[in-house]
Amino acid sequence: MPDTAQPDSAQPGSALPDSAQPDPTKADPAKADPTKADPAKPGSAAPAAVLFDMDGTLVDTEHLWWQAAAELADELRHPLTDQDAPEVLGQAIEHTAAHLHRVSGTSLSEAELADRLGESFAGKVAAQTVPRPGALALLAELRDARVPTALVSASPRRVVDLVLATIGRDWFAVTLAAEDTPRTKPAPDPYLAAAERLGLDPTDCVAVEDTPTGVASAAAAGCAVLAVPSTATPIPRGSRVTLLDSLVNADLALLGKLGAAPAV
Repeated sequence: MPDTAQPDSAQPGSALPDSAQPDPTKADPAKADPTKADPAKPGSAAPAAVLFDMDGTLVDTEHLWWQAAAELADELRHPLTDQDAPEVLGQAIEHTAAHLHRVSGTSLSEAELADRLGESFAGKVAAQTVPRPGALALLAELRDARVPTALVSASPRRVVDLVLATIGRDWFAVTLAAEDTPRTKPAPDPYLAAAERLGLDPTDCVAVEDTPTGVASAAAAGCAVLAVPSTATPIPRGSRVTLLDSLVNADLALLGKLGAAPAV
């Protein structure tokens, strides 16, 4: 298991073109909106930490995962439909491989299907990783406010590393991939592990997710959740689950408010 407790040395977003770099008005504290929360000022609020999902939340890769699954499903003569979405979107590779094995009746093993899904998805991510709107600007705002962040993904480490090579590794104090916990999403293990590595109680952290599977994982760990859907799959509301249409509309003040909401 790779040591992910310390940030890597790459510069945030250094591999991105200028048009994809964080908004300088948010990255520069001198230009920051004075109406937004600043944890350095008395009485202001900031979350203890923000724990980000990756696929579909920070980067526009959820559709690439669906493409990889759909292409393999077509080969297995089981075209994907909306009925398959809960078994694909937000799920780990092994989960989707098991689903395709079950519904197609293929002679290929679940392990073989998982290998093929992983290869296909990694290739698509390497060629087409694009940050979601507002993602890098929000990361920059949190960095400037000295709010620790973690990347909490159900994707395998090789896919996580491909994405980090594009958006920058130094945004995150901790990164967790599917291999880093005994169970991955929708189990709470990944978010519990991220909070533990940061030395925090998960109930003091805010998770940012895009699928029902990820929201269920973060909520089960006790995190407040900001859900920014990347697909049409409905996300159930909860006592500490807040829906938002885009990360463009998220900022430090909102995350601080969510983090301050009492756990039930």
